[in-house]
Amino acid sequence: MYKEELAKIKQKALEEHIPIIMDDTLEVIENKLKENKPNKILEIGTAVGYSAICFSEFLDENGIIDTIEREEDRVAEAKENIKITGVQDKINIIKGDAVEVLPTLKGLYDMVFIDAAKGKYPFFLKEALRMLAPNGIIFADNVLYKGYVLSDYNKHKQRTAVRNLREFLAELKSDDCLETEILEVGDGLAIARKIK
Repeated sequence: MYKEELAKIKQKALEEHIPIIMDDTLEVIENKLKENKPNKILEIGTAVGYSAICFSEFLDENGIIDTIEREEDRVAEAKENIKITGVQDKINIIKGDAVEVLPTLKGLYDMVFIDAAKGKYPFFLKEALRMLAPNGIIFADNVLYKGYVLSDYNKHKQRTAVRNLREFLAELKSDDCLETEILEVGDGLAIARKIK
């Protein structure tokens, strides 16, 4: 039942061109979550709730996902999707702009999934590091941004997003508290584990 509903949610999102996590990216993250089940996950960018629903399967007992979304209609759709898949006791949607919401959050998270405005990734990283539990892991999706980030791309339209993603990746790699790898799955996935 659950998987059937999930397939419908995915299909509808794809038809409506709502960006959701790609299958190969999801597979990499799920494999990591199987290794050590998180108790608390923070997701920045809920969209229609698809990735949060997928992640909820790997929470340890009584685990919870806090997910942030600013668009009202997306929040409504995500709530509906979470309800029909029966995981509403595991997922808490926080409505608001992540830039305003994140500084108000306290407590530690075992995993942070960043999948929101590309131009804000450096800010999201700073907040994620503040709340990352020892041995916690940050996943950041779309970090290669159609290949622009690693090329000499400099068109005006995407320049800020590309520059900020480059800055984000440089910060990840230079932080000696993190063990970081960048995978070329989906549109680029950064994985950073807190090692000290």
